[in-house]
Amino acid sequence: MMLRFDALARRHQRAVIGIWLMLVAAAVPFATRQSEHLTSGGYSVRGSQSSEVEGALRRDFPRVSRTSLAVLLAPRPNVTPDQLTAAIRRVQRAVRGLPNVTLTNQSLESALFGAGLVGPILMPLQVGASEDQAQTLVTQLQTRLGIGQTAHGEVTARVLGESALWAALDATSKRELAHAETIGVPILFIVLLTIFGSVSAALLPLALGATSVTLTGALIYFLSLATPMSVFVTNTASMLGIGVAVDYSFFVLARVRQELAAGHNLVDARRVALATSGRAVIFSGITVVASLMGLLIVPIGALRSMALGAMIVVAVSVITTVTLLPALIGLFGERRLSRSQMATHVARSRRPRKLRRLSWARWTRAVTRRPVLSLLASASILATLCVPALSMHTSTGALRQLSTTDATREGFAEAAKTGGPGSLGPVSVIVHAGDPPARSTLTRNVTHLRAIAERAAHVQEVGLPSISPDGTRALFTVVPTVDPESPLAKSVVQQLRRALPGSLAGTEVHVAVGGASAIQIDEQHGVASTMWQVVASVLALAFICMLVLLRSLILPLKAVVFNLLSVGAAYGVLVAIFQWGWTDGLLHYHSLGYLNTFTPPLILAIVFGLSMDYEVFLLSRIREQWLTGGDARDAVASGLASSAQTISSAAFIIVCVFAVFVGTGMPSVKELGLGASVAIALDATLIRLVLVPATMSLLGAWSWWLPRPLERILPRSVAPSPTTSPA
Repeated sequence: MMLRFDALARRHQRAVIGIWLMLVAAAVPFATRQSEHLTSGGYSVRGSQSSEVEGALRRDFPRVSRTSLAVLLAPRPNVTPDQLTAAIRRVQRAVRGLPNVTLTNQSLESALFGAGLVGPILMPLQVGASEDQAQTLVTQLQTRLGIGQTAHGEVTARVLGESALWAALDATSKRELAHAETIGVPILFIVLLTIFGSVSAALLPLALGATSVTLTGALIYFLSLATPMSVFVTNTASMLGIGVAVDYSFFVLARVRQELAAGHNLVDARRVALATSGRAVIFSGITVVASLMGLLIVPIGALRSMALGAMIVVAVSVITTVTLLPALIGLFGERRLSRSQMATHVARSRRPRKLRRLSWARWTRAVTRRPVLSLLASASILATLCVPALSMHTSTGALRQLSTTDATREGFAEAAKTGGPGSLGPVSVIVHAGDPPARSTLTRNVTHLRAIAERAAHVQEVGLPSISPDGTRALFTVVPTVDPESPLAKSVVQQLRRALPGSLAGTEVHVAVGGASAIQIDEQHGVASTMWQVVASVLALAFICMLVLLRSLILPLKAVVFNLLSVGAAYGVLVAIFQWGWTDGLLHYHSLGYLNTFTPPLILAIVFGLSMDYEVFLLSRIREQWLTGGDARDAVASGLASSAQTISSAAFIIVCVFAVFVGTGMPSVKELGLGASVAIALDATLIRLVLVPATMSLLGAWSWWLPRPLERILPRSVAPSPTTSPA
């Protein structure tokens, strides 16, 4: 199959490049609009109490606000009552005409009364829309109010609520992504130029990365029209897409340059590169996609959409690497892809004499000479780094993802002083009476439940009940004394979920507790309860892919265990930094005391897939040597010596890509970037350069053991074959 791609690139080079240029040109307009229809929702868990409450609000209480939204008017010193009244009227005009948003007479009269007191005024809005729809309404309302400007220079308006938080998070996400790409691309170009010593060779991986991310952006736009996609899809796809596309193209291009250095012409060099590294790229991509598929098990739409975006960008990266890259290699030619004489001279002149005497072959011999010591030393380091992961605690929310200087977060702090911290995230309680006898006592039961809620800890007030038109359901709200994303607010939900149903034991009345805090609890439970399934599926799919490619039962098992070590070490580092706050003073960062709920499964899937990349490339090269009939230890030494430089350089490139995102403002993106960087760095050093050769040296020929029944079943055409470079 790979030789067909080579023939396609050779015979129809300009046509292939032309088709890709047309695809990119067509994708650009849609890629620039990919975030237009992304949603802040998708966090409810199907079958949970919070999901049940959302459904009841939508179906039985259409006139009750399904999400909390309010406008905060913060006057500056020396503001007069007339100026504050004018600001209230501007809010009234801004709300007028917006669909599903109403400023009630009670809220308006209360605000006008407060204008005489000349203080901050919180104006609650009645919203008949879901969280996703409300986010669009927030943007429209902010535009009408001129958020970011001052009303006559004296009164500042802020739109608050969960939807406003997610709208601010969406804007921050776009800004941070643009900032990361602006900084990351030049850094990546410098790294590639240093490695390749050729401007043309350095530009090729960047071109493929830009192509993959652009096409993926367009596909995300079209998918967002058909299904809800999270606002974090763009960050995940961009981070992973740039890294994977550059890595894949780097492996193929590095093999081409190796063949050219051996004295072969460009056509033969490209053919060998596609037959070896190109084949490994395809299986690496399949492994990464298979790992990401494990995230589809988690019953949370936002995480599933992020996994889908990542799968798409990996698939597109593989396709561009095996079709567009060979054509571009032929177009650029041998001279442009080779290291320039100046770069060669500079590299030699700056290389210390001691380093010149070192080689990967000597390193391999040093490791394989003392395999037990090498194995124990490296495994001990990784195991030590894994220890903090045993204390991992996760949580979620939007408020603490924003900077303390963010206008929306500042508005929440001001609103907490005005109406109480929990006023913008009340807990909703739905009481359902199924049979007719229970309906007749519904009012009495609701009164009883409200009394229990009033006695609960950290409760500010309990709202009056509303009855559904058919008389089967009642709704009342509970306002906590703390903000809805705090641990105490979640404890209020847990108290109510324990106490309210228990007080109705033996009756036909059912109680469900929902709201913003409840959604976060159910989200955490949804991830935690399915994490073992995610781990099992990722391990199983990766094992099967490696088994088919390497035709060995031992090596896939070894790869799975070692990759789990790198993931565990990444978890440990994240806990130490983002949960325990060990580097807060050094990095001028304030740890939140927990990891984002989505970080562990995302790190597992992404790192496991990317780690398998290096395993595939290394073991494929070792298998090439093994199939030529050499000794097992010699095959390890030769395969590692010929691929270690490429693997180390590729790992350094992708670490640079992820490290750029560590400098962004949002903790969840920082965690993902740092976790992936740490895991890939450990994988390319301790695991790939120490653990793998040491283990294979101990196992010897047993590394390639495959039971005969499996040998007959597994396809042979996909496994790497011994490749002899053409003369």
